Amino acid sequence: MELDMAADELKSVLNRLRRAQGQLAGIIRMIEEGRDCEDVITQMAAVSRALDRAGFAIIATGLQHCMADGGHEPEDRDQMRARLEKLFLSLA
Repeated sequence: MELDMAADELKSVLNRLRRAQGQLAGIIRMIEEGRDCEDVITQMAAVSRALDRAGFAIIATGLQHCMADGGHEPEDRDQMRARLEKLFLSLA
């Protein structure tokens, strides 16, 4: 299955992934510096959420493309995508 996303959708997902990458690098530094365990775990949870959000955005976009053949207006598709993404996030 090919990842087929519009430029703005792709940019959003890539931004989330880059942010998570930066957070992960920060976690590695924190561990190397012997930082407090609670601080490390808090940052790990933030990275996990960022990755989940990126994954859910990809899933929601994929569903949107599947439904695009249904003759919905672009605004309806955008609203549908946002609702699906929100739904997936609430289930996580």
